[in-house]
Amino acid sequence: MISFVPYASFRFFIVAGILMIPIIVSGLIGKRMRLYNDFVTVVMIFLIFYGQPAQFVSIIIFVLWQTGLVKGYLELRKRNNRSVYFYVATALAVFPLFIVKLSADVPALNFFGFLGISYVSFRTIEMIMDIRDGLIKSVSVAEFLRFVLFFPTISSGPIDRYSRFKKDQAVVPTRKEYKELLYLGLNKIFLGFLYKYIIGYLVHEYWMGSSMMNGNSLFSIWMYMYAYSMYLFFDFAGYSQFAIGLSYLMGIRTPENFNKPFLSRNIKDFWNRWHMSLSFWFRDFIYMRFVYTMIKKKRLKNRYLISDLGLALNFMIMGFWHGFLLQYIIYGIYHAVVFISFNRFEQFNKKHSIWSKDNRWVHALSVLITFHVICFSFLIFSGRLNFLW
Repeated sequence: MISFVPYASFRFFIVAGILMIPIIVSGLIGKRMRLYNDFVTVVMIFLIFYGQPAQFVSIIIFVLWQTGLVKGYLELRKRNNRSVYFYVATALAVFPLFIVKLSADVPALNFFGFLGISYVSFRTIEMIMDIRDGLIKSVSVAEFLRFVLFFPTISSGPIDRYSRFKKDQAVVPTRKEYKELLYLGLNKIFLGFLYKYIIGYLVHEYWMGSSMMNGNSLFSIWMYMYAYSMYLFFDFAGYSQFAIGLSYLMGIRTPENFNKPFLSRNIKDFWNRWHMSLSFWFRDFIYMRFVYTMIKKKRLKNRYLISDLGLALNFMIMGFWHGFLLQYIIYGIYHAVVFISFNRFEQFNKKHSIWSKDNRWVHALSVLITFHVICFSFLIFSGRLNFLW
C-alpha cells in the first residue's frame, strides 16, 4: 500500500494541491465554500488512514468517544459544575492516549492508535477544560469535527485552540486578506521544503550518517548531539511550516510553532520559542491550573515552592507525553531541573546583579550556554545515551 503520511511524499502535496484549487479560487473572490472544505477534510482523512485499517478504525472510535465526552460533559456542566464531572471527563479523554503511549512498553496494548492521536487529544482535552471554565457554552457536532479533524495539523500540530479556530471558521477573509494569506501560505510551504527536504535531509544523510558518529566515544556522541539537534529542528519545523502554510490556504491562521529557538538566551526564552503551541498548551492547562489550584485552596503558602512543583509536574507530564521510555522521562526531569534552577538564579541575580542582560557579551554567552543545555536535552531525548542506563 502506497504511503499517504501527511507531508512525507510529493504524492501528498500533489493530491492536496489539486483539492485546494477550488478553495483558493473561492478565497480570491472573497468567498468560502464550507461544504467543499468539509468534503476536502473527509477525503484527506480517508486517504491518510485508509491504507492502515487498524488506524482507520481507531480514529473513528476515537472521534465517536471524544464527541460523546465533550457533548456529555457540556450538558453536565450546564446542570452542575461539579469538580468530579470535570476530572472524570478529563481522565476519559486522556485514556486513549495513555493506552497508546503505554503500548510502547506493553505490546499487548498495541491494538489501538492512529497517526496524530497526541495532537488530536490535546484539542479535545482543551475543549473540556474550556467548558469547565465556562468559555465554551455550546458546540455543535459539525463544529467539533471541523476542529478535531482539521487535516493540515492532524499528524504533528501545531496545536490550535478551539476559540481561535472557530473565529477563523466564522469570519470569511476579504479578497485582500486572502491574497495575503495565500502569499504567506505558499511561502511557508516552500520554506518547509527547504527545511525538511533540503537542510534536514543533508543533516540526516551526511552528518548523522557519517562514520564519525559510530561508537560511543566522547567525540562521536558530542558530534551526534549537534547533528541530532539540527535535524530535529529542521525536520519538525519543516512539518510545521507545511501545516501552517496549508492552513493559510484554507483561510485558517494556525499559530506558529517555532521562533528561532537556538537564539534563546535562557531556558525560559527557549520554551517561548520552541514548539510554542505545545509549550503554551502545557503552560496554560498544566502549570497555570496547578498553581491556581494550590493558591485558591491554600494547600501551600510558599509561592516559589508552588511554582517549582508546577514546573516539575509540567515537564514530567511532557516527558511521559512523548512516551513511557526512560529517555523521555529523563528528558522531562532534566528540563524541570534546568527550569527551576534558572528561576532560582534569576531570584539571586535580582538581589546581587551578577549577570547583566544589557551587556552584549553576556547576551552572547547566555545564548551559547543555553544552546548547549538544550542540545544536551535533545541528546537524552534521542536515546543515544541509553547505553548509560
